[in-house]
Amino acid sequence: PRFEVVYHLLSHANRHRICLKVGVSENEAVPTLTGLWATANWQERETYDLLGIPFSGHPGLQRILMPEDWEGYPLRKDVPLGGEEVAFTFNQDEIYAHKPFAKE
Repeated sequence: PRFEVVYHLLSHANRHRICLKVGVSENEAVPTLTGLWATANWQERETYDLLGIPFSGHPGLQRILMPEDWEGYPLRKDVPLGGEEVAFTFNQDEIYAHKPFAKE
């Protein structure tokens, strides 16, 4: 699978640690753990918001970091790379000619 959801769980009372790993394919839902650990609510919402991994049975799965109208998931790294050319001394006049502040 493309993704892997990893939970690191710790019992202070019993001094036990559990590492739970779940392989997840595109658009596949993972069962929520909010019924067992209430704090999983925020971590699962963040995972959904940034990676697009849905959690079935989650009480309030919605975006918390990105705007509501944001399309896609920023941490998936599937957005085409693009940007602006870096201005150096040999090409700065050409680069700055297209900038908004050049029209002032």
